[in-house]
Amino acid sequence: MSTGTETFEFQAEARQLLQLMVHSIYSNKDIFLRELISNASDALDKLRLAAFADKELAVDTSDLHIAIEVDREARTLTVRDNGVGMSRDEVVILIGTIAKSGTAELLEKIRETRDAAGSQDLIGQFGVGFYSSFMVADKVTLLTRRAGESTATRWESDGGATYAVETVDEAPQGTSVTLHLRPEDKEDQLFDYTAEWKIREIVKRYSDFIAWPIRMAVERADDDGKTTSETETLNSMKALWARSKDDVKEDEYKEFYRHLSHDWTDPLETIHMRAEGTFEYETLLFIPSRAPYDLFMRGAKRGVQLYVKRVFIMDDCQELMPEYLRFVKGVVDAQDLSLNISREILQKDRHIQLMRRRLVKKVLSTVKEMRANDAERYKTFWSEFGKAVKEGLLDDFDNQSTILEISSFASTHDQEQLTTLAEYVERMKDGQTDIYYSTGESRTMIENSPHMEAFRAKGYEVLLLTDPIDEMWVSSVPDFDGKKFQSIAKGQVDLDSEEEKENAGPEREQQEKDFADLLGWLTSQLAENVKEVRLSSRLTTSPACIVGDAEDMTPTLEKMYRAMGQEVPAVKRILELNPSHALVSGLREAYGQRKDDPTVAETAELLYGMALLAEGGELGDPARFTRLLAERLARTL
Repeated sequence: MSTGTETFEFQAEARQLLQLMVHSIYSNKDIFLRELISNASDALDKLRLAAFADKELAVDTSDLHIAIEVDREARTLTVRDNGVGMSRDEVVILIGTIAKSGTAELLEKIRETRDAAGSQDLIGQFGVGFYSSFMVADKVTLLTRRAGESTATRWESDGGATYAVETVDEAPQGTSVTLHLRPEDKEDQLFDYTAEWKIREIVKRYSDFIAWPIRMAVERADDDGKTTSETETLNSMKALWARSKDDVKEDEYKEFYRHLSHDWTDPLETIHMRAEGTFEYETLLFIPSRAPYDLFMRGAKRGVQLYVKRVFIMDDCQELMPEYLRFVKGVVDAQDLSLNISREILQKDRHIQLMRRRLVKKVLSTVKEMRANDAERYKTFWSEFGKAVKEGLLDDFDNQSTILEISSFASTHDQEQLTTLAEYVERMKDGQTDIYYSTGESRTMIENSPHMEAFRAKGYEVLLLTDPIDEMWVSSVPDFDGKKFQSIAKGQVDLDSEEEKENAGPEREQQEKDFADLLGWLTSQLAENVKEVRLSSRLTTSPACIVGDAEDMTPTLEKMYRAMGQEVPAVKRILELNPSHALVSGLREAYGQRKDDPTVAETAELLYGMALLAEGGELGDPARFTRLLAERLARTL
């Protein structure tokens, strides 16, 4: 028996609004079941809270659950809960939200701001998720009775011009939503939502960790072919992150990591934390023990999933973990989070930024502790993920110093072991003010570079940076512990002590006078390739080397930009000569005796080419260089 039936008309704009909700806001039709289960879970939470607050409330909380019922012949799907339910007024207010708000002004507002902060006034309203049902149903019936009340309310609509609300005398406590499903249409991504496999798939993906059991009657055939029906719980309800760390075994963490990452090796580190206060969330993160194959591929996904109150919202949540920590896997479960209407895209609000900052600091501090307490595990971490972590030096300025602290580099101090910057600074010579480094394609190439000669002779340690990202961050990071980074291939090098400078001063002045004419001629002769030719203080055995000014872009960085399709102007560099080398002193004598001899100019060209090759550069005309060298060698035989 029912009484008090009222029929309401949708306003014209409300119909358009409903179409917008169904066809524009949600990108995946499967979402409807997630929304209905989420609403049911909220109703169960509210009932448990209400029963705790009001001891006089006559409700049964012994078996709170969510039930999914399917009628394949009638093509209906029902989501039922025995939660707090709604009164008639609440149905009109909550379920009727969209109908009552069907104005042109609201419609325009949602069209303009559904992906922006302006849509937050609709977030969390029951009607929003409820109306996603019309993506898959041509009629929806809701029956609900509020806990503690004797009468129930039925709401029904086909999504057309009207909807009906009526009072019903008898109904179980809680809410049931029955969807009269549309025909299957795979081209429109409309599946058969009466199929057991499809319901299981959606529940497993979106609602597996809901705290309440989600039950469904399923048919099973016995050995005699007889079909029986039994009720199964579809979700695991095992949200490890919601349990105390003391209650979770190591094997459970490993099993969950494998489930989450599809990586069958054990995680290198587990981070389980809970944030409490004005904004609460729970986190379970894993640092893998090996890098995924797509770590450096464009479009590689990040591994953090977002849940809200155990409801799956988003995979690959980019807002929660920066690009350089994309290898971190895990789950973040927020209790109260600003989402857009579909719960699919996070708003750029302070809660998101706060979570991101805390999570990043926690991951970095965990690596820092690993480096201090477990050298072998840290070594594994850095060998697998160090290249990615160093990307953070370019854009995460808040954590730049921490990233430098946890970074390790090859250096001339040890052929096998890497060094931290703190260890480098501890070993610095008295009076040394800079951290010296050199970049290149390989350790061997850097160690054999002419730039290394004076540093090796004087016993100065040099960082050997061979990752492509090293070319970029060293120019954007000002210093570490007050010590500036200085390339050994840039600017002037002055490694002599005050006493050595005083003793070498007269000899140096004489060399500058003796070589002045040659240097001026070479600067003019090689003007297409270099901007200056000068005597070197960094060479001990090589005749020449090429260096850049302090602010010049390195040749390797030029190559990287051009490989990415960016045109950069060619940078002329400086040719430095070793005045003590026989080839250089011989060239000075030859220039003084026969400056117009073409072979003298050819020798200058060969000298520049040799210096270019020694640092791994590319010759402008390899064929000419080879011919000149062959002719010169032939004369010596």
